[in-house]
Amino acid sequence: MAVLVIADVKGQTQQGFDGIVAAIGEAMRQAPGFILLSGHATDDGWRVYEVWQSKAEAIRWFADAIAPNLPPGMHPKRTYQELHMMLTALPATVSQR
Repeated sequence: MAVLVIADVKGQTQQGFDGIVAAIGEAMRQAPGFILLSGHATDDGWRVYEVWQSKAEAIRWFADAIAPNLPPGMHPKRTYQELHMMLTALPATVSQR
């Protein structure tokens, strides 16, 4: 079932987030299980939202592509929530638990 990942990144900026997306965006689009990425500013950094087809795929992507490239001292707090359902504008992407 699809999973929502919420990552709170203390100290991250819009410029930093945009730079990361520019560097890894296309690879992320190609990653097995990837569905969606979004983010916004918070009082102390940035909140990132990812939707993946499974928690395992989300964890694998973070471990392989993100964690090794984080700046020193940056440790996103990631939480996972299995989604009850998901409806998108893309064909054949309605899923329910």
